[in-house]
Amino acid sequence: MYINSGYLHNSLIDFKDKSRPLIVGSCGTYRLHIRPKLPTYRPRGRLDFQILYVSAGSAHFHFDHAENDTIVTAGNMVLFRPKEFQKYEYYADDQTEVYWVHFTGSNVTNILRSYGIRDDMRVFYTGTSLEYERIFKRMILELQRCEADYEEMLSMLLRHLLILIHRKVSKPRILKNEYLENEMELACQYFNDHYNSDINIEEYARSRGMSVSWFIRNFKAYTGTTPMQHIVSIRITNAQALLETTTYTVAEIGRIVGYENPLYFSRMFHKQKGFSPTEYRKRTIPTH
Repeated sequence: MYINSGYLHNSLIDFKDKSRPLIVGSCGTYRLHIRPKLPTYRPRGRLDFQILYVSAGSAHFHFDHAENDTIVTAGNMVLFRPKEFQKYEYYADDQTEVYWVHFTGSNVTNILRSYGIRDDMRVFYTGTSLEYERIFKRMILELQRCEADYEEMLSMLLRHLLILIHRKVSKPRILKNEYLENEMELACQYFNDHYNSDINIEEYARSRGMSVSWFIRNFKAYTGTTPMQHIVSIRITNAQALLETTTYTVAEIGRIVGYENPLYFSRMFHKQKGFSPTEYRKRTIPTH
């Protein structure tokens, strides 16, 4: 079994604190491989709130009564509120991996509502994402290292997680296949990281074992744009920022965002924004 956790002020005791709107009390992860079972039983619940994210495998939750058995699979999150009955188990055979965070504060219920988590929501689908794991791991690290302003950082990280949850639960699930969603998320991340390179859509699709037409069709269903439109949008947005904030020439900016031919860059910029790069810069630079 793998475990990694961190606790506010190194205290494992759950607590209620209304001194600030949102306070992270602890965060951790469990991954079962050898140990056959990891049970949790809190008949009176806890004083704080808890979110559990099943990142792999599945977990057994007994909501309200010990006899109830709900299997929660990877890609779902579970929310426990203060003093709610808690009973759940992880099994090695299920290859369970779970992240969890406990939090409290003076305005938690309203904060959860503002991020689309209704009072009646207990289990909600968010999909599996490395971004969730990165946030949980960062919270664990902040609790372990206790650097300057770490409590504020913890609150910001939790809000980051809640924002991602809100985006997911409020978005219509057009793609119901988790494989598709993961592939489209990976593609978006790849294009964001390499937008200024010479990206060949056909080669990328083949590298992921997909036909080009299938990939383009599903990418557009996921993002609302084709892969190339997505890349062009990122390039032009970054070109805008450089035109507004630097003294690089138009040709230099074109190369920075991925266009070796300055004329082609100017044409693409004009098509997207209605002005040439030079005209755009003149309009945005304040005159004295």
